Amino acid sequence: MNALLPTALVGSLPKPSWLSEPEKLWSPWKLSGDELAEGRLDALALAADEQRRAGLDIISDGEQTRQHFVTTFIEHLSGVDFDRRETVRIRNRYDASVPTVVGAVSREHPVFAEDAARLRALTSQPIKWALPGPMTMIDTLYDDHYRSREQLAWEFATILNQEAKELEAAGVDIIQFDEPAFNVFFDELKDWGVAALERATEGLRCETAVHICYGYGIKANTDWKATLGAEWRQYEESFPLLQRSTLDIVSLESHNSRVPVEVVELLRGKKVMLGAIDVASSDIESPEDVAATLRSALPYVDADKLIPSTNCGMAPLSRAVARDKMVALVQGAQLLRDELSAGSPGA
Repeated sequence: MNALLPTALVGSLPKPSWLSEPEKLWSPWKLSGDELAEGRLDALALAADEQRRAGLDIISDGEQTRQHFVTTFIEHLSGVDFDRRETVRIRNRYDASVPTVVGAVSREHPVFAEDAARLRALTSQPIKWALPGPMTMIDTLYDDHYRSREQLAWEFATILNQEAKELEAAGVDIIQFDEPAFNVFFDELKDWGVAALERATEGLRCETAVHICYGYGIKANTDWKATLGAEWRQYEESFPLLQRSTLDIVSLESHNSRVPVEVVELLRGKKVMLGAIDVASSDIESPEDVAATLRSALPYVDADKLIPSTNCGMAPLSRAVARDKMVALVQGAQLLRDELSAGSPGA
């Protein structure tokens, strides 16, 4: 692995067309039963291989074994009824039909540990695994049991901590928690959001990351972004809290966003996973584009703490576009690496 500017994906990659409908977010599976179980692991191996061939330093599963980044985890928990659905407002942006919490939530068995062990067996490179964060989990459900967002979040944090410890035991080097809700619910973020996330990471020896983005390139998200004005400063709410937290890495959206790059300064001392690939567009960034995005952050984060990455997951894109974007990320990071070794970034 490159010691300087190690590259990684934030999350998802497109699934093969034989597994689910391509270029569609949260598409239903085309297989079932044993064929589905085998097909998901085959897709995981393909995703790992595509990342290796693109030259990425840190390998992930591309979320090939899950249909949705939140509900696939929740499906394995007791206390949640997926047949009893209610319509809720997701992150104050769009309505969705979601399952209902009907009793005490608990995890009877590991959810992703076997999949993570399979990924670990496929590569000697560092591997990263993503889990939903507590606040984003509660925002994807209707709660008819606890009737307290905070109490349910703490219950999920305990469950996530159990899962994370088993992922660590399976050989995962970085465990990432996805918390797009941190960009929306600022009062809860301050009152208990970061504390619940720290509970989810308690006792872990591997590196921990939190990913906060502005969402996939779906219409509900792009419409919301259009209301945010000339500069997106939501990170100013979470970054000071995360800078003081026990989390090791903070992942943010940068390229083609309206996030002022100087907000990265608020994370000084933490590792920063900087999004240098736009996942809301099929246009392929040039290596120079990637290098420029990364270079712009260097006044605010030490180079040895910068991890070039994508803005978010790439599930809705075509596999060819995702592959080309991965290559661009790797090549752009190498351009900046070469500049830094020559002692002249931006020259």
